[in-house]
Amino acid sequence: MANLTEEQTVDKIEVVGEYSHVQVRTATIIKKDGVEISRSFSRHVVSPGDDYSNEDPKVQGICAAVHTEEVVAAYQALIAAQQSEMGVE
Repeated sequence: MANLTEEQTVDKIEVVGEYSHVQVRTATIIKKDGVEISRSFSRHVVSPGDDYSNEDPKVQGICAAVHTEEVVAAYQALIAAQQSEMGVE
């Protein structure tokens, strides 16, 4: 009987934009008897001010470095200004 396994690994981390959003790509790898038979990807973004405590340790380290108090405050001010323009409270 074939042995199927599934593993997930963060395989790409990028810091993009003025507010240092952290883009994270996770690979899901399916193996049959140790040989990869499938690979798929999912992505998500960690924005300044987001809780990243459940992220991969590599992502946590990057977020801690780039999401400084100044960056978080500037991003929150931007969001507040956009919501004000749209009439959202």
